[in-house]
Amino acid sequence: MDSLYLSVFIALLAVYVAVLFSVGWYFNKKQKSVTDFWIAGRKLGPVPIGFSAAASWITAGGLLSVIALFMVLGTGSVWEFAAPNVIALFIIALLVRKIKSLPSITQPELLEQRYAGIIRAPIAVIVVIVMMLFAASDISGLALVFELFFGISPIYAALLIGICVSVYVLLGGLSAVMWTDVLQFLLLTSVMIFAAVGVVGYSVGWFGGLETTTTLSDLFFSQSMAQENWWNPFSIGILGVVITSVAIIPGWFMEHDQWQKVWAAGDEKSARNGFFLGTILIFFVFCVLCLITAVGLRFLYPGLWQMADVGLAVAESELGVLLFFTDNFSTPVLMFLALGLTAASMSCSDTFATSGGSCISRDLYQRYIKPDATMKEMKAVNSVAVVIIILGGIILSFLPINIIDFIHIATFIATAAYFFPLMGGLYWKRATKEGATASMIVGAAAQIIMSAYTVATGVTMTEIATGIAGEAVGSLFPCDGILLSLSLALIIYVGVSLMTPAPSKINLAPFFPDEAEDISRKESESVNRSSSEFREFLGDLAAEDIGDRTHLRLELTVDGNIDWKDFGDKIKEQAGSIWISPTGRDSLYRLSCSDMISCPRVTRGKDTQDIQIAAEPRLENKETGEIEMFLACREISKVLSDMKINVRISRQ
Repeated sequence: MDSLYLSVFIALLAVYVAVLFSVGWYFNKKQKSVTDFWIAGRKLGPVPIGFSAAASWITAGGLLSVIALFMVLGTGSVWEFAAPNVIALFIIALLVRKIKSLPSITQPELLEQRYAGIIRAPIAVIVVIVMMLFAASDISGLALVFELFFGISPIYAALLIGICVSVYVLLGGLSAVMWTDVLQFLLLTSVMIFAAVGVVGYSVGWFGGLETTTTLSDLFFSQSMAQENWWNPFSIGILGVVITSVAIIPGWFMEHDQWQKVWAAGDEKSARNGFFLGTILIFFVFCVLCLITAVGLRFLYPGLWQMADVGLAVAESELGVLLFFTDNFSTPVLMFLALGLTAASMSCSDTFATSGGSCISRDLYQRYIKPDATMKEMKAVNSVAVVIIILGGIILSFLPINIIDFIHIATFIATAAYFFPLMGGLYWKRATKEGATASMIVGAAAQIIMSAYTVATGVTMTEIATGIAGEAVGSLFPCDGILLSLSLALIIYVGVSLMTPAPSKINLAPFFPDEAEDISRKESESVNRSSSEFREFLGDLAAEDIGDRTHLRLELTVDGNIDWKDFGDKIKEQAGSIWISPTGRDSLYRLSCSDMISCPRVTRGKDTQDIQIAAEPRLENKETGEIEMFLACREISKVLSDMKINVRISRQ
């Protein structure tokens, strides 16, 4: 492509990123806490949630791979990528009530609440690796687009997307990511509609330009496609569907970035409707637009999908839609198409950067290095964490792994490592920290070894198992042997949990209301709401009704620096068992009811002289929530007074 056109494209991309940057800048001004940065202050409605849920799983590389799989393998390939995406979002919508009730910002934090601190760091590291692998898939796909359209070296394409994503994510956090995803989804969907209409139109002669065309009915239902069983979605066999689904779907419906979107919702209804919307949107893109595009490309480029080597045919077919664009459209149109595919990659990379970055800053830095980090310090760490994820994705993108395999390997590792600790912990009270930790180690180690061996040697687990025990056994080992690692993880999880002491009520309280009820303490009846002290307190308390909850926030300012560890120890000693710190010293909860999101929680403020108290009671319990915040403030003030520290309420 002419250097002039390349310069014009870069200029257009700069304008597009400037728009995204302005969104990030807008939300940066609204951030008052780490919760605002990582989970959008728990205020989002169904529209940004739905569009972001879909957009964050639609990469440029993913689009090319889904089209290629349809071209080569037919609709039976839907279980490799497209169907698991749709089903996983639908399952998340069904699990919203359980997920939304958990008082967490990240999954590693959630697992520490359920088990113990020993599991948080390794899970955080696994999530970081998984997010880097996902980002690598995005970057690889976009590098392919840029190389074919513009002749840009993959390293420059990787750096370009890294810089663009970093610019607006560093400012706006998850709010910026999700609202920019709305714009990016609309752009990438426009490109896919253009592609679907284009390939079909050229195939049947609507637009001219081809000597050989076909009819619309023959294009979709020709004799050759019927003979190849192309339209049979179960052509890989029921066993193949089951194994592939077990290998992929659990890893996707428990994916860290999507759960953060549930926590970012203003209420359960917004989260549930958002994910139902996301299910419809991703079905439309993958199972309608990509399918139609693949049908047309089969006719236009039969040499790509008819290769004897299936792996090579898929790899070559990934170029099909790009070849169609370059063969039939002018450079200005190519720039628009490239911008749409860039939006697809950025809508995923930004999600993976924020999701993985939250694990670095909150689950590693704040939990283990500096628990009393202020909001100002955490913002700086957040910036570094986001860059680390993007740089990791850039480096991994140069490994000899194709686009779809990056996604599959990441998914297999996540599923084997923490499917049972996470989902078992939500529903099985007897699960213990020892069982969860051992299961995580065994599952992750087994899966990493098998996936690494396949990448390094090119020999699959299916081939090894077939050589040892025959074809029947070998059929149980697709997907890098995920069934083996999952089986080992399950046996270890259940066996070790039953052999070790039951978990404490403190660890069970956030997940099982009856356990929280046993150790909570209600004191709201003891407060006189008509007193001048309480009325003055209400004047200082910030309250905002969002969905079915009211968000209460209070900021305290102290004279001098607080020893956060000493403060936490003293308030738990003086106020008794009602104050707990289930995830380390950075957050304290006043366990006044069985719904922990409604309970007052205490964290550092913007600097060492600030303390933030927040709670999110349901609207019908707003008055009770105000009283609980009042009691929390009074108990905190007493402890600080005993520590010879003056405290006052900051005016909102």
